[in-house]
Amino acid sequence: MALIPWKSFSDLDNFFEDDNFFLPVFSKGKISEPAMDVYEKKNEIIVELDAPGFNPEKIDVSVKNGVLIVKGEMEEEKEDKEKNYWRKESRKSSFERMIRLPMDVDEDKVEADYDKGVLKIIMPKAKNEKSLKKKIKVKSKSK
Repeated sequence: MALIPWKSFSDLDNFFEDDNFFLPVFSKGKISEPAMDVYEKKNEIIVELDAPGFNPEKIDVSVKNGVLIVKGEMEEEKEDKEKNYWRKESRKSSFERMIRLPMDVDEDKVEADYDKGVLKIIMPKAKNEKSLKKKIKVKSKSK
């Protein structure tokens, strides 16, 4: 019977040397899905989305027919000529999140702020909120 030498850390070394080290987080330049929190306050729905490194001018936020759509793109092209790079990888990624809102919002008054990598979207609830339950009178044709 042949003995196989045990190398306890060889797999770990290969994991960090592999070019696919960041593959679970980034897939073909696209972030899998940034974390998003949706919560309600008295008069508004608030969404907080983690998007570190993104330029706020390249983030598109829209609300249409009760659906919030958030898209973002990031491309880093800076290169320091004084550094003698051995390896330089481009940083390009994008994301798109769409969620159905739990209630109607005033689409004309939606605001978005970007601070320290967190996009905060504030959506005031619509004043003419539809009733969740409406009593329907049943008509009888037989008398």
